[in-house]
Amino acid sequence: MVEAVQVLIPSAGGPVPGVWYPVEHAPGALVLVGGAGGGTHGPSGVYPDVAERMRWLDVAALLLDYRNPNKLSDCVADVRAGIAWLGERGIARVALVGWSFGGAVVITAGAASPAVVGVATIASQTYGTDAISHLAPRSALFIHGTRDTVLPDLCSRTLYAQAGQPKELVIYPGDGHGIELHRAELVEKLYEWAKGLLLPERGASVESVL
Repeated sequence: MVEAVQVLIPSAGGPVPGVWYPVEHAPGALVLVGGAGGGTHGPSGVYPDVAERMRWLDVAALLLDYRNPNKLSDCVADVRAGIAWLGERGIARVALVGWSFGGAVVITAGAASPAVVGVATIASQTYGTDAISHLAPRSALFIHGTRDTVLPDLCSRTLYAQAGQPKELVIYPGDGHGIELHRAELVEKLYEWAKGLLLPERGASVESVL
C-alpha cells in the first residue's frame, strides 16, 4: 500500500495543505478537517488512525488543513477545493468529518456539494451551521461528550434536532472536547459510519439515537 503523502491542493485562494491516503480505484473518500486551529490530527489524534482503517476497505482519505484557520468562508472553500481535487481523481462519492469549528465547515461545504453523501461532526459549534437544514438526504452524524467545557453537548443535540433524516446522535458520557475517554470508540464509530456510506454494496446509513 502506498504511504500517505503531503499534498498541496490548488484553490482560488492559494494551495491548501493536506495529507493524502491514496487508494487505487477507490469507490469513495473520507475528508477530515480540524478545529479553529487547523491541523490534520483531529480530536485525540484519531484522524490518521481512521484514515488507515479506511484503506483496509480500499477507501481513500484526505486529512485537510486550512489556509486561514478560523475563517469560516475560507475554510469552506478549502473543503470544496478538496472535493473538486478528489473528483479529478475519479472519486465522486465523499463523506466529510469536522471537529469543533470544523463542524460548521463540513456542514456548510457538505450541503453545497452533490458529491457529499454524509457529514459527521465531533464536538461541533452551532455558529455558522445554518445549512444544517439542507443536508438531507445526506447522512448526518453528531458526536459529543457530556463534559465538554469548550462547547456543550447541547450544540450537537441542537444540530441533531435541526437536521433531516437520516441522522444519528452519539453522546459519550463524561467525555471532553477531544473525546479523550472514548478514543477507541470514536475511531470505530467513524469507521463504521463511513464504511456504510462509501462502499456501494453497504449502502444504508443509521437513523438511531444512542
